[in-house]
Amino acid sequence: MHVRTIPTESHRTVSAACAIALLFLAAPAMAADTCAAPSDDPAAVTSQRILQALIETNAVPGMGAAVWRNGRIVWTGCAGMRDVEARKPVQRDTVFRLASVSKAIAATAAAKLAEDGRLDIDAPVGAALPWLPATWSPVTARQLASHTSGAPHYAGNDLNVLGRVRYATSSDAASLFTGRALLSTPGTSYSYSSWGYTLLGAVIEAKSDQHFLDYVKHHITNGLTIGADGDAPAETASQLYDIERGATRNVPRTDMSYTWPGGGLAATPEAVATFGGRVLEHRIVSAARWRDMQQPTLLASGKPAHERDYDIGFGWRIGRDADGDRIAHHAGITTGARSVLMLWPEQATAVSVLSNALWVSSMESTAAVLAAPFRPQPAGLIAAACPASGSLAGTLKQVRFDAQATFHLEQGRCVGELSATGPLRDYFAKATAWPSGRLRIVALTNDGALSRAALVTPFGLYELRSVAAGRWAAKLSGDTTLELEMPMERAPTPRPHQALQPRPQT
Repeated sequence: MHVRTIPTESHRTVSAACAIALLFLAAPAMAADTCAAPSDDPAAVTSQRILQALIETNAVPGMGAAVWRNGRIVWTGCAGMRDVEARKPVQRDTVFRLASVSKAIAATAAAKLAEDGRLDIDAPVGAALPWLPATWSPVTARQLASHTSGAPHYAGNDLNVLGRVRYATSSDAASLFTGRALLSTPGTSYSYSSWGYTLLGAVIEAKSDQHFLDYVKHHITNGLTIGADGDAPAETASQLYDIERGATRNVPRTDMSYTWPGGGLAATPEAVATFGGRVLEHRIVSAARWRDMQQPTLLASGKPAHERDYDIGFGWRIGRDADGDRIAHHAGITTGARSVLMLWPEQATAVSVLSNALWVSSMESTAAVLAAPFRPQPAGLIAAACPASGSLAGTLKQVRFDAQATFHLEQGRCVGELSATGPLRDYFAKATAWPSGRLRIVALTNDGALSRAALVTPFGLYELRSVAAGRWAAKLSGDTTLELEMPMERAPTPRPHQALQPRPQT
């Protein structure tokens, strides 16, 4: 296999362009195309139904998703359009922007170099990058990967001017920000920084003697359709869209070379989920290295770097899902994209969700719900039959309201629509787009039950779960739970066998 070293100044731009153009060629052979043909797997039918309901609710033009489990892709979902103007649908080979999901790939590249003995992730990077200003030299690769280096994020007029210039390497792009001051002493605080990942890409280039994209292609994502944003063939690349202000508007593609490691890669949903699967199978880095990547990064104070409901590991966000199962994940957001990759290390499962518009979204819960039909069913579920249509009583932030709901069975699957009134309408009022003004409900099983379901909202997916006879609840955020209740005179009596059997491991 031919790999090239970092090019000289006179040859950088041409050789880099040639190399990255090859990144989207020769993807590995694929199994049956579940995007183009109906599936006989009930889990695949459920997840596809949920994904379709999602784009009908959030007005995103096109979305793709994939679930990897126990060594293979078990579902690929496609919904909507990759090119609205040309009426071209999302397909299995559609390439989406990854945004900050790129960071998980870049961090894994640094971990691979460390495992091969070519990078000390706890040594100052100044020795590898002698052109760095003295104030930046003490930062380490671990600090860059965990956002504890003090490196700044985009600021001021950055987002208005970036994307107009092609940078040959991450080292070249680093000149955009290394003249700025660090926000804090390295290792003392957490501060999210995509610029820190551009610098991590420069470290990878220096330690591998390869272009960042070359190293990723040959050692991290080899054979997968993952490469630089903007370099996928026109027939597979999704267009980029803005859906604010009630209209779908095509957005010109910008050059992401200023942040390849931090947000400038693109891929198919299957490729991203398969990358996650390879991490879980220790095919990129060893089990010991992967365990190290999942450890919370400790600040100088001894406290873990933390944001929202997760700790910060080596390039991965570490936490637990609603049932207490360990997860490692990363999400991304940029013009024309919203993305997430989530792994369950103890269940050999990975899910990716990609979209071609920026939208206000709960991507982590969306990923978890789309993967739910393929994962073991949690213990202790409360049986509940599919409700009759009519009025439901709701509670949100301690405010009571009534909402009209309709339910029916589709191939044995309980499906419903809920009018969003009062506090429910107000809660989702900040949605980027919400043309129907309604929420959808899709059961996670096809046995006529509504013990667990996807609550489909303009913010994404949440799990709606039976909590008592005729009552359901969905956690929308850390301190906000939606409760729905059916009047007792209309509550059906559940059959004893409904939705209580765990899904077997596959």
